[in-house]
Amino acid sequence: MDGHTIASPSASLDKDWWQLRTDLAAAHRIASAQELNEGIFNHLTAYSKSKPDRFLSLPFGQHWSEAVASELLEVGFDGSTLKGDGIVESTAYCIHAPIHRVRPECAAVFHTHMPFATALTRLKDPSLKAIGQIEIGFLNDIAYDESYNGKATTLDEGERMARVLGQKNVLFLANHGIVVLGKTIAHAYERLYYLERACQIQLYAMWTGAELLHVRREIMELVNVPSGHDTGQMLFDAMKRVYLNPTKKRFDE
Repeated sequence: MDGHTIASPSASLDKDWWQLRTDLAAAHRIASAQELNEGIFNHLTAYSKSKPDRFLSLPFGQHWSEAVASELLEVGFDGSTLKGDGIVESTAYCIHAPIHRVRPECAAVFHTHMPFATALTRLKDPSLKAIGQIEIGFLNDIAYDESYNGKATTLDEGERMARVLGQKNVLFLANHGIVVLGKTIAHAYERLYYLERACQIQLYAMWTGAELLHVRREIMELVNVPSGHDTGQMLFDAMKRVYLNPTKKRFDE
């Protein structure tokens, strides 16, 4: 022995699972601060292959600003509560369970009715346009669901949504809202944040009544070149510092 402590596999699993819980609680609180939620409704859930029979969800009735890592529910794919106290909201289960099941490579599935993106889903043509660099980054990653069948209170409806989504990471739900996926909670939050910004900018441009200026195709290809940085993690870490740290650095230090 060299004197170093070797962590057991279960200790590592517990640490990763706790990190998933804390990141999901943080995502709820940040989204609330940025007004991306709708009261006690909408759902941010998380999944890990280390515990393949369940996903994490906020107890129904809690406001997103109240999210605490230790209070998140562990929800089985049969809808049962495997750990925690509280109610599993039916549409959270019916939408998220099928998507987590068919997209296990994604740790996060976020469903919101955030204002600007949801406003686009109310239009006959909800498509995001190639009018700027934020929008261009989403164009090949959005699936559009043209069928609104009321509240998603059956697994069949969630499974239908999952089929429409396919291997893309953003789903526009007609007359409803949006779903975004991410390989980590940080990447899902980055997608959620910039999607809302892109929709906001497009709606502002449309409200002028002037003709939209589309980006040339050859420029679109240049814009989509990756930066080489993990911007999702960088953004999420910055947002945790800004929104969740009560002792921020003074600007004049």
